[in-house]
Amino acid sequence: MSAILPALLAGLIGFLITEYRSRRPLHPPADKWVREKFVPVAYGLVPREALDASRAGPPAPPYRLKEMQAVAQAAWAGDWRPAAAYVAAAGDDWDSRWSRTEVLQQIADEDDAWLEAWRSEQPDNCDAATVHAGLLLHRAWEIRGVEYAPMVPAERMQQFQALLPQAMNAAHAAAELDPRNPGPWVVMITAARAMSYSHKQFRGLWEGLTARAPHHYMGHCQALQYWCGKWHGSDRRMLAFARRAVGNAPAGSPLAGMFLHALQELDTRGGTGREQARKSRRTLARITQSLAQVDPDDENLPQLRHLLAYYLLQARRHEAALEQFRLIGRWCGAFPWTESDDPVAAFDNARGRAAKRTKPQDHHKGAAAMRR
Repeated sequence: MSAILPALLAGLIGFLITEYRSRRPLHPPADKWVREKFVPVAYGLVPREALDASRAGPPAPPYRLKEMQAVAQAAWAGDWRPAAAYVAAAGDDWDSRWSRTEVLQQIADEDDAWLEAWRSEQPDNCDAATVHAGLLLHRAWEIRGVEYAPMVPAERMQQFQALLPQAMNAAHAAAELDPRNPGPWVVMITAARAMSYSHKQFRGLWEGLTARAPHHYMGHCQALQYWCGKWHGSDRRMLAFARRAVGNAPAGSPLAGMFLHALQELDTRGGTGREQARKSRRTLARITQSLAQVDPDDENLPQLRHLLAYYLLQARRHEAALEQFRLIGRWCGAFPWTESDDPVAAFDNARGRAAKRTKPQDHHKGAAAMRR
């Protein structure tokens, strides 16, 4: 009995610490210096009144929006050919091809008659089959919802689990249509997490994906979730996976951002991402260098810059954090600022705290940042 009591107490203390960390706010109270003395333009930052929490970064170029709108309108009118051309135009840029596949999936979620017509007329088309498999998986997740498993009603969970094998089978069938295309494997990776695949089973799918696209961004995002503590891994396994991604990221790829997503995952579950950031300053420096090589128009970059600015600030790399805030410009509609009731105030307080530890810059740089 005397040996059991300390163990029980240790477990209770551990639980209380986790609960305390999960309740700690991501954003500290407004800094007095920031409120009274911080002048953003003196540090190359946009003025407070220009901050915009409506989105994470600048909107897509008009020509991209027009292209997607034209594809959607044609599809809903019954013509699948523009959709087929849209995804095929990405060629062997597998990240771009997956992004376009997701656009088609969203269009099909509204009305999938055009997708069924495409599959009927081109049964051997891998893109059509991949959109179909992804749509099945998406609809399964819609039924489940985003709650933790114990909070999902039994009826919904049963429907979810019944649909998953259909999505997995559809993804396997799609993969047979084009052995080079990693898209179906991304669907498999995602479904495998929900189907509680063993580590051995999952690694088999992972090898299939990376044999086709070793640096696939969304594939890594889905695998990161598999290896996290709330699914089938642990904090240690997830962080190890994310660090390997940083080390393997080629020039121009946003893949190094996986480590930032891992820190975000820690913070959303237990509030330990900030502590991990302070222990990972070299990794954050490497991520900074890697993201500097990414195309400014990459759709993943804005969210990653917000995460990088935040975790550099937690790691007390104030000058590096401030540079990210300059690159972000006016936009603040992203995690972690959106976790606050006032994202603009949270964002401004964070960049002010970074500025407090650095030297002011020429005023003209603030005007340059405001134009972003």
